[in-house]
Amino acid sequence: MILKFYLSQSLVAKALGVSANRVVVRVKRMGGGFGGKESRTTLLSTVVAVAANKLRRPVRCMLDRDEDMLISGGRHPFYGKYKVGFLNSGKVVALDVSYYSNVGNSMDLSLSVMERALFHMENSYSLTNIRGRGFLCKTNLPSNTAFRGFGGPQGMMVTENWITDVAQSLGKPSDEVRRLNLYMEGQSTPYNQILGQFTLDRCWDECMFRSEYQQRRAAIELYNRQNRWTKRGLAIVPTKFGISFTALFLNQAGALVHIYTDGSVLLTHGGTEMGQGLHTKMVQIASRVLGVPPSKIHVSETSTNTVPNTSPTAASSSSDLNGAAVQNACQILSERLEPYKSPEGSWEDWVRAAYFNRVNLSANGFYKTPDLGYDFETNSGRAFNYFTYGVACSEVEIDCLTGAHKNLSTTIVMDVGHSLNPAIDIGQVEGAFMQGVGLFTLEELHYSPQGVLLTRGPGSYKIPGFGDIPTKLTVSLLRDAPNDKAIFASKAVGEPPLFLAASVFYAIKEAVSAARVESELRGAFRLDSPASAERIRNACSDRFTRLCPPAEPGSFTPWSVQV
Repeated sequence: MILKFYLSQSLVAKALGVSANRVVVRVKRMGGGFGGKESRTTLLSTVVAVAANKLRRPVRCMLDRDEDMLISGGRHPFYGKYKVGFLNSGKVVALDVSYYSNVGNSMDLSLSVMERALFHMENSYSLTNIRGRGFLCKTNLPSNTAFRGFGGPQGMMVTENWITDVAQSLGKPSDEVRRLNLYMEGQSTPYNQILGQFTLDRCWDECMFRSEYQQRRAAIELYNRQNRWTKRGLAIVPTKFGISFTALFLNQAGALVHIYTDGSVLLTHGGTEMGQGLHTKMVQIASRVLGVPPSKIHVSETSTNTVPNTSPTAASSSSDLNGAAVQNACQILSERLEPYKSPEGSWEDWVRAAYFNRVNLSANGFYKTPDLGYDFETNSGRAFNYFTYGVACSEVEIDCLTGAHKNLSTTIVMDVGHSLNPAIDIGQVEGAFMQGVGLFTLEELHYSPQGVLLTRGPGSYKIPGFGDIPTKLTVSLLRDAPNDKAIFASKAVGEPPLFLAASVFYAIKEAVSAARVESELRGAFRLDSPASAERIRNACSDRFTRLCPPAEPGSFTPWSVQV
């Protein structure tokens, strides 16, 4: 099945009964567009366009936050069920996993979200025998949609849950079980893609070293023996995120570059800026290819009348796709200017000489990712261009009586290839990690029995604040890890780091395990995401929680998890 993306331009044209060339969509910047921008914008854009066409005047519509949360939908909640076969050593030899996704009242992007979840159902672990199934569940709720990670975090969260269960069932440290099952160079994924230029083992070892994992583990064990009602936990979690759109046709991009007679350069491309630094990276690429200072290059906006048929700024592929298209356009212009370059002349002299000789100083660039294409029927082909790897180690402290927790420390090692801009990439890692902290430990939607959303603003929907940032947060980019599959040996960085916040969740689970030992409870137990204060408190399971009414039968089966 192919998912069709009806972007704002095509849907507005359809609503007005005109062809797409009569509609111009312009985006200068967005104030953070990490979810819903691919499809949910059309809820308003089509209505506003019809009104503007009818009234023959500009029309603007802005939703209040509560209205936005009521109608826009959010990340797909997943329910995972699994059976795991493993040896006494901790080596996992078989997995049967099923995902159930709360789609809402329409398909939207739910099929592609489930596809990506299934592509990440093993996260970073080599499994000999595996079966994964996905079920899209229609419900009478607003249609859920894309969000940073696009199904990947849901799929990997279930993975980390069962590998934690394996470790707890065996009484082994979870880091040992994770390391034992980690992929190695040259191994194949369940969808038959060979892992080349593999750096996850390097990320793991460096994270263990930088975080002083063994020393902190010993200190935590001492702390937990000395404290009854506060416990600390430590967890190290890897991630492997595939880079490319799972829909093949979206892996393309265009760019348009103009050089003016004063030597200035105007650059437009198919990506949108939402604070992630995409325009900055595109200017850097153009500067490098043309050999001019970035101050001479300007990006005005993204618009359908300069670069048509753009793919969504999503799937962490925007720098790869648009950067290669910008490179292509700039190389064309550089070749046209080559006959006019002289050692004694300046950039401006070369441009003027070319102009007076009637040389075209405008060029279109285009790029499509080569050698892509996966077939679900035959389980063959390359699903992703490459993978971005990372590892995070987090330490937390929980209050066993209230369920509150503090994020004490996090160490992240991320492989982003040869970074196009280390400052931007480190900021992306930090930002994605904190979004993940909200996803896995704080943010939760509550509905009335009639299906009305009750959490529709910051007063009732808890988002990360300054106090939720780990007291010590360290981000390191892996050195000497070039990637020959992307522009200037770089790697995508937008979505992959988000899942590393799962290290906070599983550190909480380790702390809860220490609390349960005080009540002589050992082995696997269920803790759903997000790890809210009430879930942490109840999972600690002491003499106080036993005074509460028992949970419904079957609600705490150990081999399932909700994310």
